[in-house]
Amino acid sequence: MPVELILGNSNPRFSGVTSTMLQVLNEQQKYLNLAVMGKHHLPANVPSITFLEAAKLTQAPLPDGRWRVFHARRNDEMIQALLLKHIFNAKIKIVFTSTAQRHHSALTCWLMGKMDAVISTCAAAASYLENPPAVIIPHGIDKNLYHPPSDRTAAWDALGLPGKYGIGIFGRVREQKGIDILIEASLPLLKIYPEFSLVICGEITPGNEKFVAQQQHKISAAGLSQRVIFLGKQPFSRVPELFRAMSIVAALSRNEGFGLTVLEAMSSGAAVLASQAGAWPEIIEEGVEGYTAPCSDVAATRAQLEKLMRRPEYLPIMGERGRKKVEQFYTIEREAKALCDFFKTLM
Repeated sequence: MPVELILGNSNPRFSGVTSTMLQVLNEQQKYLNLAVMGKHHLPANVPSITFLEAAKLTQAPLPDGRWRVFHARRNDEMIQALLLKHIFNAKIKIVFTSTAQRHHSALTCWLMGKMDAVISTCAAAASYLENPPAVIIPHGIDKNLYHPPSDRTAAWDALGLPGKYGIGIFGRVREQKGIDILIEASLPLLKIYPEFSLVICGEITPGNEKFVAQQQHKISAAGLSQRVIFLGKQPFSRVPELFRAMSIVAALSRNEGFGLTVLEAMSSGAAVLASQAGAWPEIIEEGVEGYTAPCSDVAATRAQLEKLMRRPEYLPIMGERGRKKVEQFYTIEREAKALCDFFKTLM
């Protein structure tokens, strides 16, 4: 079958955008024949093409007269698609997904103005666009990869960490992710609730070593070095296992585009604590699947975290509710079908 959909993949560094693209593309292949422009991080079963191959491929429409769709998620991918369309006369419709919750640069605004359609992932991100998006399609996650454990106690015990319950935070260890907010909020609570331990899972890059050292000094001064564990960078294959071991997962970014962590946690049956960034306020119903707190607000974060810690018997109930919400609204199957249904309207 001829290629109907081209996905941009311009960044050699693995990022949240890369993760989103990779998770959904296997499901998209059920609806449209696709190729990815750029081979970074692709599994062996996904076809990749170069820019020049894309230019040659798109010189003519599909055999039935439809135009192909190029889906961009980054500025340079919009530029690549525009070069294909206006320099190489490619017969493509260009779609850009905007997730950022900030005012866009003049360049980004100009590029989006040249798109055939702009998608957003949540109402908050859509509110920063100069013009309303053509459609809002929230991200989804793989509910089979991120699933509840058969026995969370056993999953936690298998990690060999102290206490009975884990509070996890995932992602590169840096200030933007609110690691410091969680540490400052949790240190007094860990003394009150000795059955909990804090697990920080993510890569520490050289540029963030000073930040991490400052956090470790706070932890040491509080006498809690045995209860706050930095796991470092973990293999991607192990991350779902770690989610399954946590009773609470925190996501406290100071800013976020969409933010898959909360969905991965909910799908894994964990209660969640999130900052009011990204799509998280739209996903989490207060007191149902977990709680949210204003970004960078230590006192509010501590108050919400204590609501979870003081009633650990309630955490599995919140986790079960979260799992049901993901199954209903936030699966990659649902995202892939919605994207492909929309692309077909442009072809």
